[in-house]
Amino acid sequence: MEIRQRDNAVVDRLSGAGDSEEFSVVLGGPLFQLFRKAHLSGDALELGRQRLLLVVTLSWLPLLVLCLLQGTALGTTVAVPFLHDIEAHARFLLVIPLLIGAELIVHQRLRFVASQFRQRGLIPEDARPRFEAALASTIRLRNSVLAEVAIIVFVYGVGLQWARSQHATPDVATWFATTEGKLSPAGVWYVYFSLPLTQFLMLRWYYRLFIWARFLWQVSRIDLRLVPTHPDRIGGLGFLGGATAAFAPLAFAHGAFVSAWIASRIFLHHAALLDFKIAIIAVAGWMLILFLSPFLVFSPQLARVRRQGERDYGPLAGRYSQQFDDKWVRTDKAGEPLLGSGDIQSLADLANVYTVVNTMRTTPITRQAVIQVVASTLAPIAPLGLTMMPLGEAVKLLFGILT
Repeated sequence: MEIRQRDNAVVDRLSGAGDSEEFSVVLGGPLFQLFRKAHLSGDALELGRQRLLLVVTLSWLPLLVLCLLQGTALGTTVAVPFLHDIEAHARFLLVIPLLIGAELIVHQRLRFVASQFRQRGLIPEDARPRFEAALASTIRLRNSVLAEVAIIVFVYGVGLQWARSQHATPDVATWFATTEGKLSPAGVWYVYFSLPLTQFLMLRWYYRLFIWARFLWQVSRIDLRLVPTHPDRIGGLGFLGGATAAFAPLAFAHGAFVSAWIASRIFLHHAALLDFKIAIIAVAGWMLILFLSPFLVFSPQLARVRRQGERDYGPLAGRYSQQFDDKWVRTDKAGEPLLGSGDIQSLADLANVYTVVNTMRTTPITRQAVIQVVASTLAPIAPLGLTMMPLGEAVKLLFGILT
């Protein structure tokens, strides 16, 4: 009841004439409400350090304690002691904190998106009910109890079986299992709690990204008041390009996960970095699809606006150019001073306007956004390049190139 009343209040604020800053794909759901009641989060995701400490304490610290007790944290008791397991540390000390910390960044970056559609006059008056319905639907899905319960059921129904198959029968004895598949006490906590927690947090982000993509799709079904002469060269949707920066921590988290997976095979199984080039390309491509493809829903409408702009401004530019040519080139204007005439400036202004229309992009995806997503994904993988060339040789090579 409390959640529903809060949702209704937010919808009322979003539907009114006031600001739409309450829009968020993060501030909601049973886990968020649980954190609020436990004083681990405020209404705007405050107390992030407390949440990070709690999650790391529950996922990583018990593994360390149990391994210390069973003597598999270090030493030669098993082939892979806990403190040598790169994947485990990256998953619980890097990926999980990134998934938790990204919530505040995504909330702060995306919260103004809804208000921008309204403040920039992109929503026609007769389409406001549809826009408000999209906002209300987004909030309901964001706060869905059923969705998070379904994620938990999926994690323990499907993800747990996958975890058992991937981690319970290692080729060599590890801190979490023997070669016969018997889990150690640390392995039990690892397979039945720590891994499911990671899977839950990741799948919850995928659900949020689905909500975000669905909201953009619903807005793209509205006949927006896009202008082909807008200086951002995207009809007025340039503000969407800045939203991609919000997903950089999530891209980094995916890259860190893949980097740890590759590193463990390089250092423990003597593989080479180039053996995983397909996996590296695949994760970078997946990040581009995951974070940038939702913006493509605006492409048909942007393409239509550009075509209409070319049809409207092309004849206008042609008529003015012909009249300018007739006045200043085809006839004798010796008695009329050229300096001080506004015709030339008007021609230049019209040329600039037509250039904006003619170069209008049909997608709000910018080159900067692509570079940002790819760089964030590959950043944690890049240090593995040192496995192919020692740092000293790499520095000498770079110095030689630059000099």
